[in-house]
Order: sequence, then C-alpha cells, then structure tokens
Amino acid sequence: MLFFAYSRLTKAVDQNLGERGMGRAHHRALYFIGRHPDISVSELLSILGVTKQSLGRVLTELEERSLVETRVGDRDRRQRLLRLTDSGYDLDGELFNHARDIIARAYSAAGQQAVTGFWAVLEGLIPPAERDRVHGWRENSVPPGQRR
Repeated sequence: MLFFAYSRLTKAVDQNLGERGMGRAHHRALYFIGRHPDISVSELLSILGVTKQSLGRVLTELEERSLVETRVGDRDRRQRLLRLTDSGYDLDGELFNHARDIIARAYSAAGQQAVTGFWAVLEGLIPPAERDRVHGWRENSVPPGQRR
C-alpha cells in the first residue's frame, strides 16, 4: 500500500516537474532548501543521503534556472549556504500544493484517529537513532509558502 500511495502522491508532482525538464532530485532539494533557508550544502547532503557529485549537478541546474541562490557562510567562508529565490519559492509552493491536496483528501476520508495512527506508523519507520534529528528538523522548519 505504501508503494501505491507514494506512486500516486508523486505522480502529480512528477508531471509538473517533467514539464520543466526536472525530476524528483530537484524537488527534494527545493523542498528542504525552502523549509530551511540558508541550509548548508553539507547539511543538505546529510538529509538527502546522496553523493556530493549528484547534489552538485542538481544545485547547479537549480541555480542556472534562478530557483536557488548560494552565498558563503558568515563565519566560515568555505561554507555554501542555500536559499530559494522568489521563483524557487513559487515553484516549491506549487509542487507542495499538489501533494497537500491529495493528502488532505485522504486525511479527510480516513478521519483523525486514522491520521494519528498513520503518523505513529511513519515515526516507527524512522530508526530510533534518527528520530531526534527528524523532530528537530521539523520543529525548526519554515512552513510551506512562508519565507524567512
């Protein structure tokens, strides 16, 4: 069921990205950069669990499309900090809204008790050693559509 649900959820987003010549890697980068403006490249690598080379290709393309901007760190000039541009926020919001609408309909049909159980299952899928990091990340996230 998880596979089929994920496939349905990503289908609308994938179609939108495909029309722009982008894929899920671009979406993941936009999503996490949008929730954490000025996230460092090393933090993003850690969250996504991808190689520096593959992330580098995605970030280069997002910068060329004027969706992401990079600046050097305040304390460490070697650090690269990432932030969405206005166009990046617009695209991120559009993609988020596709997924939100699908999830909202499912939540509405299932009811609050089922939603609470679903969140408990999702948390159970995260290894215990990583849960604090995930909770901390969520608590410090910028809500979709808001800019910091």
